[in-house]
Amino acid sequence: MSVANAKRTILNPTIPFTEIIPGGLHPGEMIVIQGCVHNDADRFQFDLTCGCSTKPRADVAFHFNPRFSSSPQIVCNSLQHENWGREENIDLMPFKQGATFETIILVLCDVFKVAVNGVHILEFKHRIPLEMVNTFSVSGKVELHAIGFIPDSVSDIHYYIPYKGSLLRGLIPGQHITIKGHISLFPHSFTVNLRCSQSSNIALHLNSHIKSGMLIRNSLLCQSWGPEERELQYFPFSAGNYFEMIILCQLPQFRIGVNGSHLLDYRHRVQDLSSIDQLEILGDVELQNVQLW
Repeated sequence: MSVANAKRTILNPTIPFTEIIPGGLHPGEMIVIQGCVHNDADRFQFDLTCGCSTKPRADVAFHFNPRFSSSPQIVCNSLQHENWGREENIDLMPFKQGATFETIILVLCDVFKVAVNGVHILEFKHRIPLEMVNTFSVSGKVELHAIGFIPDSVSDIHYYIPYKGSLLRGLIPGQHITIKGHISLFPHSFTVNLRCSQSSNIALHLNSHIKSGMLIRNSLLCQSWGPEERELQYFPFSAGNYFEMIILCQLPQFRIGVNGSHLLDYRHRVQDLSSIDQLEILGDVELQNVQLW
């Protein structure tokens, strides 16, 4: 899941990590945690707490603790007045030492629901009123790439240009990216790039020149641009108008549609699709929504 729609996003935080949750937690909101378990991990934990006091220790509304012992399990609990409550143990381990993961904590009025890598894992009923929870912390043998606090409704989220979004595992065939927005009233051009964060490579460069009606496609490999592709049956963008662009990743190519109609195909010049892990949008455009999945 993308962290692009978050009310607060933290990239590559140092562990141990503690952050005040902007606005606290409310039913319908989610916390998205993307990272990688250390090769030698024995345990790590996510905690939703009532403040960050250490003496006395702040109450812990939800303690989520994967443990890699002889019998791997996830231990969940709460802490009130410095006393632990009853443990709830899950004999299911979706995390693997040395492997990346995405954990989503869904906040509901009566429970926390947890999914790992797209699979529902557990529920933990509230023992502490939700309105008292205002802090999120991570500790243990884990590396984090991104944390996103996702509001219940993303309609009020503002997308700023230049825009950058991350795809934790890169692209895979069948995955699509949706970009919705308006072209500025007095535009020159706007650009959509799919980049490789571990290099300066740009796997897909879409540069739309509004006045001239050109949509230039290219790739930047080893700091050199390749041959441009310019042929186009029609140009779909115009000043001030709404658009919806879908980029579908297929095994041999990107297939791009705008406003419900197929526009063009672009054969892959970067063959390792998993290395394509960043979306960048620049230029004379106002974004309304970006979906990366």
